[in-house]
Amino acid sequence: MKIGDVLRKVSNFLFSWANREFLIFLFFLVLAGIFWLMMTLNETYEQEIKIPVRYTNIPKEAVLTSSETDTLRAMVSDRGISLITYLYKKGIPPIEIDFLRYAGENGTGTVANSDLLKMINNHLPASANALSVKPERLVFYYNYGEKKRVPVQWQGTVTPDQMYFISDIKYSADSINIYASPRVLDSIQIVFTEPVKYNNLRDSVTFNCRLRKIEGVKMVPDHVSVTFSTDILTELSVDEIPVMGINLPEGKMMRTFPAKVMVKFVAGIKKFESITADDFEVVADYYELSRDTASAYCPIHLRTMPQGLSNVTLNIDKVEYLIEDVE
Repeated sequence: MKIGDVLRKVSNFLFSWANREFLIFLFFLVLAGIFWLMMTLNETYEQEIKIPVRYTNIPKEAVLTSSETDTLRAMVSDRGISLITYLYKKGIPPIEIDFLRYAGENGTGTVANSDLLKMINNHLPASANALSVKPERLVFYYNYGEKKRVPVQWQGTVTPDQMYFISDIKYSADSINIYASPRVLDSIQIVFTEPVKYNNLRDSVTFNCRLRKIEGVKMVPDHVSVTFSTDILTELSVDEIPVMGINLPEGKMMRTFPAKVMVKFVAGIKKFESITADDFEVVADYYELSRDTASAYCPIHLRTMPQGLSNVTLNIDKVEYLIEDVE
């Protein structure tokens, strides 16, 4: 069948007597809907609208320690069509807060509710009216360059998978500068990230973490990257660690049998690659011999070992010994 024949049959069906009446009904239904929508949008409604805030006339020596671009939430009364325009198209331009006018003492500035409503209404068309605003008053903080450097600490829960452990944590910046009033600076010793959460960690992962906000404090930078490195736990050992006598009287030396021992521990494979016998120190203390002269054995102890090891034990806990004079 040709395309022309198909189109002709479809046209005959649509414009048959019965379907022609349905199309006329549908046309007037759509037309009525348009009129209803226009009448509805022409009525007055109340809607909460977000309005940006921008600070002006900030002196060069002043540092705004609160956000430089706050946001107000105003309840606005206007025609529906205008409210839709505010919400989805052009929005409302930022209101400007004159720093020099509202800056108070002790590094705090306050803009009263009446002033905020007046500024908002000045930005609205004549048909609109701001009924209320949140927050009811705007508070901003500033100082004149006082700052302090404080460490950063991640916060949250990061758990490794079975047989894995977190071998290292690195920050893109382990400390940051904070700007605030002298009183607030004295009270802050550390800043925390917003909580991070990750379970069953096997490979290294990096989180871009925002720092938890503190009222009246500006942080530079306001976010850091935190990298968690993992390693596989395994039982390992290092042998040929010499036993060294300590606290011997002058002119004496100690020989032990055996002269070298083995240490066992649990650690990550990556950590083990950098460990040698020189990282351990095993000692036999002469003072312990003087308390038990009848014994032919001397207890030995692991005095020094690398960090990051667990379940550390010696293969033996005592050795035979011989005290000799040094010529």
